[in-house]
Amino acid sequence: MPTIAMFFGIIIRMYYAPKEHNPPHIHVYFQEFRCLLNIDSCELIDGELPGKQLRLVTAWIEIHRDELIANWNLCQNGEKPFLIEPLK
Repeated sequence: MPTIAMFFGIIIRMYYAPKEHNPPHIHVYFQEFRCLLNIDSCELIDGELPGKQLRLVTAWIEIHRDELIANWNLCQNGEKPFLIEPLK
């Protein structure tokens, strides 16, 4: 599962297996925390993330939603997603 962005100790990844389960989502890692976040709604699908990091990732999703959806579509075709600029 490739890393598509890293910022403030947070790692964002996306599977690129064809027919990955919906809804479109990202995998987020921070220290011992792991979660899945919905790209469209920023809703927590599974896992947990501290509040500060959740707010940072949510802001990043809002900024890069179009790129994330483009990556999701690539992944659905079994293609590797591209890197997305980190939050600064």
